[in-house]
Amino acid sequence: MSSNPTSPPATEPRLGEPLPEGLLDAGERLGAEELRQLQLTRLRQTLRHAYDNVELYRRKFDAAGVGPDDCRTLGDLARFPFTTKADLRDTYPFGMFAVPMSEVRRIHASSGTTGRPTVVVYTDGDLSAWADLVARSIRAAGGRAGHKVHISYGYGLFTGGLGAHYGAERAGCTVIPASGGMTARQVQIIQDFRPEIIMVTPSYMLTLLDEFERQGVDPRATSLRIGIFGAEPWTEAMRQEIEQRMDIHAVDIYGLSEVMGPGVAGECVETKDGLHIWEDQFYPEVVDPLTDRSKPDGESGELVFTTLTKEALPVVRYRTRDLTRLLPGTARPAFRRMEKVTGRCDDMIILRGVNVFPSQIEEVVLGTEGVAPHFQLRLSRRGRMDEMTVRAEARPGCGPEQREAAAAAIARGVKDGVGVTVRVEIVAPETLERSVGKIRRVVDDRAPDA
Repeated sequence: MSSNPTSPPATEPRLGEPLPEGLLDAGERLGAEELRQLQLTRLRQTLRHAYDNVELYRRKFDAAGVGPDDCRTLGDLARFPFTTKADLRDTYPFGMFAVPMSEVRRIHASSGTTGRPTVVVYTDGDLSAWADLVARSIRAAGGRAGHKVHISYGYGLFTGGLGAHYGAERAGCTVIPASGGMTARQVQIIQDFRPEIIMVTPSYMLTLLDEFERQGVDPRATSLRIGIFGAEPWTEAMRQEIEQRMDIHAVDIYGLSEVMGPGVAGECVETKDGLHIWEDQFYPEVVDPLTDRSKPDGESGELVFTTLTKEALPVVRYRTRDLTRLLPGTARPAFRRMEKVTGRCDDMIILRGVNVFPSQIEEVVLGTEGVAPHFQLRLSRRGRMDEMTVRAEARPGCGPEQREAAAAAIARGVKDGVGVTVRVEIVAPETLERSVGKIRRVVDDRAPDA
C-alpha cells in the first residue's frame, strides 16, 4: 500500500482474498482462548462498573439475587437480568449514566417516534473505541486509507452519520459528509468528488440508483467500488440488485444506538457470509424471545448484547429485538458471526393467525418487474377482520397496465409464499414516507379493541 494517505491503493477488494496481516488491529489478531479470557475480565469489570454506578442495575441485580462477583465464567452471565428499551426510556434522560456529566463528551438519542427517546452518551474513551470499531468495519469491507467515503447517513442525534464519519477518519479515509436528502445533488457530488465508498441505508442506496438512471447516468460507471449498508434489515436479494445495478461490493454493517451505534459488527468483503461481531468489545447471546432462555450457537432467536468496555453507559444483556443466530467465525476466526437480521420480534405481524415478517414481503416485491424495492405495510381492521395492504413504489416509467400486473403478481406471491391474502397498491416513485433515509415499514391503523 502507498504511504501517501491521499492515494487509495491500486488493488480493489476481491472475494476470497484475506485482509493483509498488517491491516489487522490487535483485537482482530487475538486467538480464541485469548479472546475468551479478555471477555471474562472485561465482563466482570463491566458488571461491577454498572452495579456501583447505575441505580437501575443495582436494583435489578439485587432483585435477581446476583452480584458482580457471581460472574466467574462467561456462562454465568445468563443469571443476570436483561436490559430493555423500556429501561432506558423509564430512566430518561440521564438515569443510566455511569459517569459524572463532566466526563460525558457527546449525547445521542433515538427519534422517540414511539414514545420517549432513548438517550446514549459517550466519554472520550467511548468515542475513541467507537471510531476504532467503525474503522475496523470499513477495513473489513475493503476500505483502505486514502479512499474517499461518501456518507449519506443522517447527521445529528442519530448515531449513523457521526459514527460513520469519525470511523472513516480513523481509518485514514477522506470523508464527504453528504448526510441524507437532496438526492439529485448527492448523485452530482458522487460524480464530481469520485468517492470509492458509500455508507448509507440500503433503501436509500436504491433511491440513489433510481436517481442516477433518471438523470441518464450509468451507475456502473461511477467511481464507487464499495457500499457499506446498515441501519435497517436487508435481504440477499437486495444485495444482488445493488451489486448488479451499481457494480460494487455491497457489504453489511450492524449496530444500534443503545449498544454503541454502527460498528458493533461488520461483514468481511472476502466472504460476505454474515457479520463478524467485534467480540473484544461486545458479548453476544441469543435467547428465545418467548421463554427468555439462552439458545446455543446455530439456533435462531433474539440477539442480546452486553458491552465490555463502555464507560458512560454500560448495558448488560440488552435485548435488541433483532432475530438472528450465531455462527462460527470465518474471515475473522476468533469472532463469531451473526446471520443477516431476518426480522424483529416487535415487527412480526400476526394476520388472521399467520405470522408475517416484512422481510417475507420484501422478497416478493424484489422479484416483481416494474416495482422498486420500496414498500410499506398498512394494517387496518374491517369489522372483526384484520387486513393488510402492501403499498409498493413503481419504478420510473412503469405505466398503468404494468402497475396493475405488478399488483396482481405481488398479491399472488404473498398468498403463495406467506399464506395470507393482502391488498396491493402500486404508488408513484418516492411516495412513501421516509425518515433518515429509511422507509417506515409497518403502519398500524387498527383501532384498539373497545
